[in-house]
Amino acid sequence: MGRLFGTDGARGVANTELTPELAMNIGRAAAMVLTSEEVEHPTIIIGKDTRLSGDMLEGALIAGLCSVGANVKILGVVPTPAVAYLIGKYKADAGIMISASHNPFEFNGIKIFSSEGYKLPDALEEQIEAIVLDNAVPYKQCVGNDMGTVEYLDAAADDYIDHVISTVEYDLKGMNIALDCSNGSASRTAKKLFESLGANCHMLFDTPDGVNINDNCGSTHTETLMQYVKDNGLDAGLAFDGDADRCLAVDDKGELVDGDYIIAIIAADFKSRGKLKENTVVGTVMTNMGFQKFCDVNGMNFVSTKVGDRYVLESMLNEGYNIGGEQSGHVICLDYSTTGDGQLTGAQLLSLLNRREAKLSSIATLMERYPQVLINVKVSNENKPRFATDEVINEKMKSVENILEGKGRLLVRLSGTEPIIRVMLEGEDYEEISRLANETAELIKERLS
Repeated sequence: MGRLFGTDGARGVANTELTPELAMNIGRAAAMVLTSEEVEHPTIIIGKDTRLSGDMLEGALIAGLCSVGANVKILGVVPTPAVAYLIGKYKADAGIMISASHNPFEFNGIKIFSSEGYKLPDALEEQIEAIVLDNAVPYKQCVGNDMGTVEYLDAAADDYIDHVISTVEYDLKGMNIALDCSNGSASRTAKKLFESLGANCHMLFDTPDGVNINDNCGSTHTETLMQYVKDNGLDAGLAFDGDADRCLAVDDKGELVDGDYIIAIIAADFKSRGKLKENTVVGTVMTNMGFQKFCDVNGMNFVSTKVGDRYVLESMLNEGYNIGGEQSGHVICLDYSTTGDGQLTGAQLLSLLNRREAKLSSIATLMERYPQVLINVKVSNENKPRFATDEVINEKMKSVENILEGKGRLLVRLSGTEPIIRVMLEGEDYEEISRLANETAELIKERLS
């Protein structure tokens, strides 16, 4: 796995890359880094998604945490944002989510949250890595009464649902919607949440079996949801990923409404009601050029960060902004949540539509999306670093940028969560950018695979 943490926690194939031994040590190190010497028995909460390996890694984390004196509260299957919220409600010192988000079931991951409910900054993750990988500090060894205890919290999912409901100003009565739970964490919460808000819910992919999470469903595979909404004449559809921190929408015509559109719709509504703090929206380098144009036309400032919702959040916290996110569906409404929350985002979007008596297909026209081509090139983790120094690849990238001549852009980046290099081209002419993207991707595959 190299160093432990990517853009969204520690992640790898369960039991080969992300082993129980490694999980145990991450738990031990996290407890040591995140709690002060004055706290004799810090409290750490743990949630997980529906992957088969979740129980194994949960057990390992429990062992590691208890061995250094931490008391553990088990939440069971919950969304990632539930962990972030419940840290404060349960007055915990930190929280851990066991999930590999949108990745296939054989992967799993460990996401760590601070006592404030925020994902850890790079500096703290590096301290944990130094203990686990470099033996920078010996692990604590608690014995006798100093060891930690374990408690199971059956009400965790309901407490999270109640929180999301409390953020919604206008209910969803009269709305007919479809919910694609990706056979993941949303399977535990989405139906009760949206029905409690008054919606009539059609449930898709909400029967997890440990191995079907993200399997041709959810926010990375929206085709079934799009067709279902169209065929059944529904008002909208929502697609979550495995741990439900992402949300993509489908409009009443069966068309996809991605994260850029969702952020644009919510930001415009915030601005119209005087709720858009600092008159600014935060996105990433992957945000569509059309979104930036939307901000210009509507008199909003746009701030771009590195890819990863953690960097979006960092910018929002530093500058006092309250809405931001990613095209992939990580949307952060900082007035309501400390991290991306797919179900909260979906509830806010649908509430907005019902309040304004508007169709999603008409309201999404406020932004025009530039054609964009994204190709994922599989490479080994060992070969990924060679990308930056390969002269042939870099010459090709310069050539593509010269061809675009300011009418588009090329972005090639290493995935922080998968053994993938992402090639993205954006511009006015779809055929041209498609050809250039494929040429660039094939060259990277030839040189690095």
